[in-house]
Amino acid sequence: MASFTKEDALKYHSSGRPGKIEVIPTKPYTTQFDLSLAYSPGVAEPCKEIEKNPEDAYKYTAKSNLVAVLSNGTAVLGLGDIGALAGKPVMEGKGLLFKVFADVDVFDIEVDQKNVDDFIKTAKAISPTFGGINLEDIKAPECFEIEERLKEELDIPVFHDDQHGTAIISAAGLLNALEINGKDISKIKIVVNGAGASAISCSKLYVSLGVKKENVTMVDSKGVISTSRTDLNKYKAQFARDTQRKTLADAVKGADVFLGLSVAGVLKKEMLATMAPEPIVFAMANPNPEISYEDAMSTRKDLIFATGRSDYPNQINNVLGFPFIFRGALDVKARAINEEMKLAAVYALADLAKKDVPEAVNAAYKTKNLIFGKEYIIPKPLDPRLITVVAPAVAKAAMETGVARKTITDWDAYEVELMKRMGIYNQLINDVRVKAKTNPKRIVLGDADSYNVLKAVQIIVSGKLAVPVLLGKEKSIREIAETNRLNIEGLEIIDPESKDERARIEEFAGKLYDKRQRKGLTLKEARQLMRNPNYFGISLVESGYADGFLSGNTSKYSEVIRPAVQIVGYNNSLNHFAGMYIIITKRGPFFFADSTVNIQPSGRTLADTTLLVANEVRKFGLEPRIALVSYSNFGWIREGSPLRVQEAIEILHKDYPELIVDGEMQADLALNNKLLQEQYPFSKLVGHEVNTMIFPNLSSGNIAYKMMHELGDAEIIGPIMVGLKKPVHILQLNSSVRDIVNMASIASVDAQTENREVIQL
Repeated sequence: MASFTKEDALKYHSSGRPGKIEVIPTKPYTTQFDLSLAYSPGVAEPCKEIEKNPEDAYKYTAKSNLVAVLSNGTAVLGLGDIGALAGKPVMEGKGLLFKVFADVDVFDIEVDQKNVDDFIKTAKAISPTFGGINLEDIKAPECFEIEERLKEELDIPVFHDDQHGTAIISAAGLLNALEINGKDISKIKIVVNGAGASAISCSKLYVSLGVKKENVTMVDSKGVISTSRTDLNKYKAQFARDTQRKTLADAVKGADVFLGLSVAGVLKKEMLATMAPEPIVFAMANPNPEISYEDAMSTRKDLIFATGRSDYPNQINNVLGFPFIFRGALDVKARAINEEMKLAAVYALADLAKKDVPEAVNAAYKTKNLIFGKEYIIPKPLDPRLITVVAPAVAKAAMETGVARKTITDWDAYEVELMKRMGIYNQLINDVRVKAKTNPKRIVLGDADSYNVLKAVQIIVSGKLAVPVLLGKEKSIREIAETNRLNIEGLEIIDPESKDERARIEEFAGKLYDKRQRKGLTLKEARQLMRNPNYFGISLVESGYADGFLSGNTSKYSEVIRPAVQIVGYNNSLNHFAGMYIIITKRGPFFFADSTVNIQPSGRTLADTTLLVANEVRKFGLEPRIALVSYSNFGWIREGSPLRVQEAIEILHKDYPELIVDGEMQADLALNNKLLQEQYPFSKLVGHEVNTMIFPNLSSGNIAYKMMHELGDAEIIGPIMVGLKKPVHILQLNSSVRDIVNMASIASVDAQTENREVIQL
C-alpha cells in the first residue's frame, strides 16, 4: 500500500489551486464574436431549441458527459457519518477518477440532508443538469430507498457505487473463480459477512447470476441473519434463512465461498480450514482484510483468494467498474443503469481476464506473464483495455433493453472514439513507468542538493522506476532531506569534492585527457573539469558504474550537453545529436525537435535530426508521422529556413522513402489533415495524423514548446537527448517533481536498451 504522511495528504489537497478538480471551457472565448455566441445574445438560440425539445439539451450542453457525485456524508470511507462538507474531498476524488479513467466530467454536490424525502427532493430538483447521478457514501438502509425512488422518478442513470460497484467487480471474479475450480454456481454455498449496502447488493447480483438464494448465508455484527431474529430491517430480511447456525464460525463450515465486506481479522485460520474443498475467499475489508493473505494461503493451498488491495493478487477494486459503466451509459444517453447493463459489465470484466494480458500490465504488476488462473481472476485496474471493453458492453445492453436514447452502429469507430477521448496521454506516461519497473537502472541524479530532486527520489524509489544515485554535496543533501523529512536512507550519495573521490577523479580525468588532448585540453584542465558534477556524473556512466545520467535542474543545457559529447560521444554514423520534447496534449502526444541543440541547422542536419527522432519515437511504441515545418508551404519561398527544410525533405524522400515524412509546411497545415488533403493531396502525410514536428531552427522549436506549455495546457517532458552513445538526459531549469520522475523513468528505460552501438542511419 502507498506510504504517505498526514502532511503529504494535506499538502496534496491544498497546494496550488485548492482541491482536485476544476472547470475548463470547451469552446473559444477570446473574441467578441466568441462571447456573443457563448452568452448573450447567441445563447438564446440553443435555449429555444431545448424549450421545444428537451432532448436537445444533450446536443447543446455538457449534460451528455456530466455526472453528479451526490452525497450527504453519512457513510464516508470508513470514517462514518462525518457530514456532507467533510466528505467533499472524497467526492472530488471520485470526480478525479471518473475523469482520469473515462473522461467523464463531474460536479460533486454535497447535500446537507439526512432526511430521505428531503434528499430525494434535492436530487430531483438538480437532475436536469446531469446525464447521470452517482450516489456516494450514504449510509444503509437509507441508501436503498434513495436509489430505488430516484431510479423510478428520474429518466437519467442513477447508480449507488457503494452497492453496485463492488457487486459487479466481485461477481466477475466469482464467475472466473468458479470456472477455475469447476464448481456449479447453482450449487455453491456462500457466506456473506457484513450486511450493509455492498453486501446486500452483491448477494442480489450473485442470485441473478445463478446462485440459489437459499444457499446464501448473511452474517452481521449480531450473528447469522435468520428467520428467528426480530431485529432485521426489510433489506436484511430478504436474506434471512431458516437455520440453527448462529455465528460466523458456524456459517462457514462447508461453505464454498466467503465474501467479506466487514472488518479486519474476523475470519480466523481455523474457520477457513472448515470450508469446503477449493474454497473462494473474497476478503475485502480495507485497508486490512478479514483474513490476511499470508494467513489464508498458509492455511489452504487449494484457495482462490482476493482482497481490495493492490499489493496482493486479485484486487477487487470499484475503479474497474463505475467510470466505464457511466461512460457506456452516457454515450448512448441512457435513461437508467439497469440490471442487464450491470450484468453486461460483469461478463465483460470476466471475459477480459481470460484474454492475453498486455506486456505493460505484466510489467506494472511485476509478473512475466499473467495468465488466467487462481492468481488472476479479474483484470488489473491499470489495464488500458477496460474502457474499450466495459463501456461498449454497457452501451450495447442499454440499447438492447430499450433505455438508450442514442444508437451506436459502428462499434469499431466507437472504440476508436474511446481511445481518442483518453488520448495516449496517460498510456504513454504509464507505459514508460511500467517499462522502467521491469528492470530499474542506476541513474545518477545531478543537482541532488535540491528539494524537488530529493522529493522526486522518494517517488522513484517507491515506484521502483530506477535506482537513484545522488550526486552533490553530501552535507547539503542530508540537511535538505532532514529539514523536509525526506527519507534518503540507503541511497548512495557521491560528492565529487570529497576526499573519497580523489582516485576516481584522477581516473576519469586521465580518460578525458586521452580523448581531448589533441583538442586543446591539458591534464590539469581535465582534473578541474572532473570536479564539475556534470563531467563527473557522466563519467560514472561512461565507466559503467551507472547506467544513465540526469541533470540540468539548476544549470544550463550547455553545461550538460558539452560534457556528454566529450565523454560518451555519438551512437550513430551521422556523428550528430539533437534534443526532443514530448508534448502531452488532449489530442495525444507530439514530439518536437530540435528545441535544444542545433541553432541554425543545415538541410543535412535537419534530415539527420529527423532520422534520430524517428528512431526515438518508435521506442515509445508509435509509428512516427513527421512534418518538417516552416513559414512556407511546399516551395512558396526558396531561401532561408524554407530552403533548408526543402533540402532535408529531398534527402529523406530519396534515401528513406518508407518514412512517413513531408514538408516544408506551415504548422496549422501539419496539424489539420483535412486541410492538407484539400490543399495538397499529393503530400505523403495525407491520411496520416502528424505526431512529430521538426522545426527549422532552435529558436522556432524553443518558442513552440514553451508556448504549448504556457498557453496550450500541455505537459512537457524533456529534453530527451537523441544520438548519444549512453543515456544522458537534461532537466529543464527548476523542473517540477513530476518532470523529474518522468525524465528519470525515461532515462531508466533508455538504459535498458541492450545494444547501444553505432546506429547506421
